[in-house]
Amino acid sequence: MGISEIMSLLSGIALFLFGMSLMGDGLKKLSGSRLEPILFRLTGKPIRGVLLGTGVTAVIQSSCATSVMCVGFVNSGIMKLKQAAYVIFGAILGTSITGWIICLSYIEGAGSLRELLSTATLTGIIAIVGIAFRMFTKKRSLRQIGDILMGFAVLMFGMSMMSGAVGSLREQEWFTRSLTSMKMPLLGILVGAAFTALLQSASAAVGIVQALSVTGALTLESALPLLMGISIGAALPVLLSALGAKTDGKRTAFIYLVGSFMGVMVFASLFYIAHAIFRFPFMERIMNPFSLAVVNTLFRLVMLCLLLPFADVLEALVKLMIPEKKDAEADPTLRLEERFLAYPALAVEQSRITIHEMAEQSRQAILSALTLVTNFSDEGFTAVQNMESAVDRYEDALGSYLLQLTSTSLNEEQGQTISIFLHTLSDLERISDHALNLAESAKELKDKQISFSEAAQKEFSVMFAAVREVVKITTDSFIADDFKKAAQVEPLEEVIDLLCDEMKLHHIERLQNANCTIRQGFVFNDLITNLERVSDHCSNIAVAMIELNAGTFDTHEYLDRIKQQRTADYQQYFNDFRARFVLS
Repeated sequence: MGISEIMSLLSGIALFLFGMSLMGDGLKKLSGSRLEPILFRLTGKPIRGVLLGTGVTAVIQSSCATSVMCVGFVNSGIMKLKQAAYVIFGAILGTSITGWIICLSYIEGAGSLRELLSTATLTGIIAIVGIAFRMFTKKRSLRQIGDILMGFAVLMFGMSMMSGAVGSLREQEWFTRSLTSMKMPLLGILVGAAFTALLQSASAAVGIVQALSVTGALTLESALPLLMGISIGAALPVLLSALGAKTDGKRTAFIYLVGSFMGVMVFASLFYIAHAIFRFPFMERIMNPFSLAVVNTLFRLVMLCLLLPFADVLEALVKLMIPEKKDAEADPTLRLEERFLAYPALAVEQSRITIHEMAEQSRQAILSALTLVTNFSDEGFTAVQNMESAVDRYEDALGSYLLQLTSTSLNEEQGQTISIFLHTLSDLERISDHALNLAESAKELKDKQISFSEAAQKEFSVMFAAVREVVKITTDSFIADDFKKAAQVEPLEEVIDLLCDEMKLHHIERLQNANCTIRQGFVFNDLITNLERVSDHCSNIAVAMIELNAGTFDTHEYLDRIKQQRTADYQQYFNDFRARFVLS
């Protein structure tokens, strides 16, 4: 085997890996990025988990990718360890589909229909159609199909290069001796595992074995140990993905390794004991790419059947191998897994859950702070402080995560969602800041034993009710993506502005009539200012939702437009809120 053949083999491997990656990415995009989220939504039952793991892996062409997602799910607390085990079992089987795809690159024939369906013709047709879709269509789905076809064509061309490069090996004595040594099961398993760990792709390793089979020197006795080793070696990239993960995340990665290792060992023990007794004649059968695909699928199916009844044992074993550690205190932002950035649908979904929790924390902080003004307690004050600190952590984690996410491949809907999140983050955080300011004003009232006049207290009760309502409408519409409900925020914000102006005028009148003092006035102004700012930030959130959903974002233009036009809906909302929140 000369230098040119070695370079051809390496080039074929490179093209194969690139084609497989391109095809898998295209399939993920064509699926609308819906495959990944269903993994953690629909894994409640073992069989369902196995089927999902198999199906998703068959589509994205990578058991490693599926398993890495499971590591992220468990690490962020949205999937249990046992649920992940069943998905990983399915992934072990699902990765065998690549071998069948590779078989298409070995279609041969001469003359008439068989020549039309030959590898070269098929690859050429697929490549032409793929590049046509990529270059001459604007429809997103057709361009994604073009990516899939181009990836498939590159994959097939890579396989052809590998097969051509190793074709001369059948005449090399050292090659024949090497394959003969693979008949020793343990050696074959070790070589397969090491080779796969080096490539970090079980599909690529199986593809190379299929390419070697065209030499006609590979028997089932030599191929089976290699396939078993490939199953074990595929665990390395999953283990690497768990570096820095929490205890359960690491356990999930080890489930792939331990499950594959145990499945191979049990299968090998039973099979070779039976072979020693009965001497299976088919072990000397010469393998080809098609028969290798069959054997690989059957082997993984048997391994799956062996593993399924022992999921509990496997879970207990990895827990024993990786003892429980006291992880950091539970933090909801942990679900913002960097592992999910490679899968935008998952990252967007996790960001959505997290920012909705942030919105709920901001709302609770405001509600608690308003309660403190009329009924102060040290416990309540501490609770508001803790909620404000939690919201700050949310903002820091989400801000960084969302910025990273914007650099990934997002579709139009995902990009719009991320834009809304980025525009509302600071407003949600500022609402919690004003909640803390209100709590501090409440503490000042208690510490200095300041009380407002009866008239001022009644006015504050109306204002508090209006602010509670605007915060409720804002957070409810934000969490539910209800743009129609968000349109109610601005009319109510305008009513709150009017209430603030009226309260300030009434306070001046009370000062002039000596019903209030300057000492009360400082706290009064602080309360009014913070309440008005809360409603302003609610308005910002609602406007961001409405404008970004419409494909534009100009806050001032939107506010000027709706206030000048005073649409029927806007006026109706304003009138209803104005009648509902009236200072006596």
